[in-house]
Amino acid sequence: MHSNRSDGKRSGPVRWQSALGLAGVALLAAGCMTTKVDETRQVAAAIQANESIVVLRKPQLEGTGTEEKFLGCLQENLGGELVHPTEGQSAGKSGDGVPFKIYGEQQFADALFPWFEPSTAPANVAGLRLLLERPGVTERLEQIGVRYVVWLDGSTRKTDGGGAFSCAIGPGAAGCIGLGWWEKQSGYVASVWDLRTGMELGSVSADVSGTSVLIGAVAPIPIITPVQRTACNRLAGQLRSFLAGEDLVGGGAAAAAPGGGSR
Repeated sequence: MHSNRSDGKRSGPVRWQSALGLAGVALLAAGCMTTKVDETRQVAAAIQANESIVVLRKPQLEGTGTEEKFLGCLQENLGGELVHPTEGQSAGKSGDGVPFKIYGEQQFADALFPWFEPSTAPANVAGLRLLLERPGVTERLEQIGVRYVVWLDGSTRKTDGGGAFSCAIGPGAAGCIGLGWWEKQSGYVASVWDLRTGMELGSVSADVSGTSVLIGAVAPIPIITPVQRTACNRLAGQLRSFLAGEDLVGGGAAAAAPGGGSR
């Protein structure tokens, strides 16, 4: 006669096997990211030696705008020379094959005050053209040497999560048990405007999602998937290629005359 009853000697190993199985699944999930990078070009043009760009966060009327941390990461990873590096940033290296400079966003806003304040900045290229017609604006841009403005929009947010996790402290001992997980999604778009012609060159976007895990095994063990950092690296690489015109015929050559063409 067979019995399906489990005795106490078998319950412990079964629980541990189940916990190890969940931890294994969590580890596999934590190492997985999905990444999508896209580019759309409207004007065939490339940045020239000694020209500068400025990277600005797109003003938000409501909701959360792009994080300051992401803006700093993008500036450093673009590879250009930072004209006004903020605290903790490197000024970049000249002669590293990247021909452009990156102007400080606050210095740019001050130089063009009040036209690029959050409440007065042009919302589209039609507004940019009207701004360029104002007396002194074009002359000021020539003076500071900024040719392109890169509008950065997007954020990193938690999209899902679950699990159970707890920690306790007892006489002479402390520990954590459980498993928690959360999924984050980073979505950013960089739109490039030509401050000389009043045209939009195009845009580059990066979308990255991934899962992080917190395992309770006496001490909490976090396994963090670098979603935002990956989005920064991918967006910076694609944007650098876009600015240099590497997608154009004879990529990296002098800027072509404004015209059609998208991909």
